[in-house]
Formats: sequence, structure tokens, C-alpha cells
Amino acid sequence: MGDVAVVLKILPSDSDVNVTSMMAAVKEALEGICELNKIEEQEVAFGLKAIRLEVIVPDEEGKIGAVESKLQSVDGVGQVDTDEVTLV
Repeated sequence: MGDVAVVLKILPSDSDVNVTSMMAAVKEALEGICELNKIEEQEVAFGLKAIRLEVIVPDEEGKIGAVESKLQSVDGVGQVDTDEVTLV
């Protein structure tokens, strides 16, 4: 089996959440679980910001769910959505 590139969008739990510090917490949470390919801050609307990230995970059952679960446990994260999944 190969690897899968997954694009995720993380929305903060509140508009007052510091997205920059949340990005650092996300990077730390993903260490050892998957390869972080890209992470960026993204404007959503009316001053609300989100985090868009691309990770590389092995093409195995449950790996994407494990990444989503780990991201949900980060302080300040309100919602995690998978935008794209593609084989690498």
C-alpha cells in the first residue's frame, strides 16, 4: 500500500481563539502520527480564521480517523473537516 494526502480544515471553537498558537499546538499533536506537509491560516469570513493543513498518512484503515481524533483533542479546536483525500 502507498500513502494518502489528506487536506483538512480546522475551525476554532470560538472567534476569540488565537489561531497562531492553535497552529503550534496542531503541529505538536501530529508529531509521530503523520507527516505534516503544509499548514496555513485561512480567512473564513468576518474575521473568523481557520487552519488548512495537508498531511501524509499511510493508506491503512482508520489512519485518517486517528488524525482527526487527535486534532479534535487540541485545545481551541471546534471542528475538523476532511476536504480532500488522494493517493500519493
